[in-house]
Amino acid sequence: MHNPTSDRPLSAKDAAAAAQQRFGEGANVIAGRLTPGTSGRTHAVVDPATGEDVYTYELAGTADVDAAVAAARTAFPEWSGATPGERSDAMHRFAGVLAERAEEFARLESVQCGKPIKLSREFDVPGTVDNTAFFAGAARHLQGQSAGEYSGDHTSYVRREPIGVVGSIAPWNYPLQMAAWKVLPAIAAGNTIVLKPAELTPLTSLLFAQAATEAGIPGGVVNVISGAGRDAGEHLVGHADVAMTSFTGSTGVGKRVAEIATATVKRLHLELGGKAPFVVFDDADLEAAVHGAIAGSLINTGQDCTAATRAYVQRPLYDAFVSGVADLMATIRLGDPFAPDTDLGPLISHAQRDRVAGFVERARGYARVVTGGEALDHPGAFYKPTLIADAAQDSEIVQSEIFGPVLVVLPFDSDEEGIRLANDTPYGLAASAWSTDVFRANRATREIKAGCVWINDHIPILSEMPHGGYKASGFGKDMSAYSFEEYTQIKHVMFDNTAVARKDWHRTIFGDR
Repeated sequence: MHNPTSDRPLSAKDAAAAAQQRFGEGANVIAGRLTPGTSGRTHAVVDPATGEDVYTYELAGTADVDAAVAAARTAFPEWSGATPGERSDAMHRFAGVLAERAEEFARLESVQCGKPIKLSREFDVPGTVDNTAFFAGAARHLQGQSAGEYSGDHTSYVRREPIGVVGSIAPWNYPLQMAAWKVLPAIAAGNTIVLKPAELTPLTSLLFAQAATEAGIPGGVVNVISGAGRDAGEHLVGHADVAMTSFTGSTGVGKRVAEIATATVKRLHLELGGKAPFVVFDDADLEAAVHGAIAGSLINTGQDCTAATRAYVQRPLYDAFVSGVADLMATIRLGDPFAPDTDLGPLISHAQRDRVAGFVERARGYARVVTGGEALDHPGAFYKPTLIADAAQDSEIVQSEIFGPVLVVLPFDSDEEGIRLANDTPYGLAASAWSTDVFRANRATREIKAGCVWINDHIPILSEMPHGGYKASGFGKDMSAYSFEEYTQIKHVMFDNTAVARKDWHRTIFGDR
């Protein structure tokens, strides 16, 4: 493991000092102001690459959630009543502030998550700026169905209106991007929002809310509560004044969120777990597939619900694929996330590293660990990229979401078998198929049951295209204009055009009188 500490522009101690100074007044943003939590319990943000504390804060309690929801409710009439152009202008300014603060966002994201700085700088931050710019434009295109005389005697049209206060819960793997995916479509549509980031990684969500205020978005439109899931999170989901819940996280927790939300009949949007298949047909470009498998399985240390986790390779290419992936995996450089040549950082915590290690150790009893398969002897939560072969389709390593740098490879014979195996899990968030035959590829896009199917690539996302799953991966869409289906409600308006007091249909009530 390389350790070029001299290249690190920001140490954990530097980051701790900067975070404590910026967020010294507290880890909540309510009505545009930083406020401390009131739960009486403290929590430390830990740099997973060093094990050192970065920022310590008091967790939000239920009273803080109530205050944030009240602020959002107070801000709703003005924000929802603003013209689309006014909301758009504010969000364009928001995108500009984010771009100006890009390096600060990148460093905070890397120090709280352990992401390689090149990933934060080249993926998380630019993607968030682009999302903001996209929704700034999309705010002016909230359209309903064209008006028309569908009954002959009436004119009907459709209004698309905001829902109200949105309560959102975001995960720790992409804190900045998930904050953006939750906040941006909600406020572009005229809603106000209370976001609860994961307590492990609140820093960039707080900075995101501060940037919104700096851009002139009124206080109370974007609120952030940094609390634990079982008190702050559940209270937010069950709050009577929250009209919608949006949650990204595991399928198990998603079921609990749905249970709580159902009690108050809320609008619900869930983006849950994944176990993405990576299907390689025998006419695929082998080099491209090998490189795609490494990139697609190891991005963000595998802590990505769309990461390639199950590679199904048609038998003529199977041995060469396994060998090629193993060789390339061995060249991946683990190390200090702030070193420019680091490819892979740590997992988010030692608990997550141990969870991943447990999956691999159990797999040794029924499969072959080709490369990797061990933690580093290091204060950080590092785990070597791991390739596993010869596992059965119904085994734990194939069926369960691991959320770490682990790829399992299985062979298949016929095209039908490959697609059947790809669909053979409860999940359906993302998938990819690799082929130079357009008919084969097109068949895969039709028959693989997932919210996104890439052909000859795996992972790229676009602000203009929707992201969301099938089956146990949840329902609803993030990003794109399709996300407005989640954050707006539809109203039918009907005008009588006859000016006649006694309508023809009244005879069903008044008889022949």
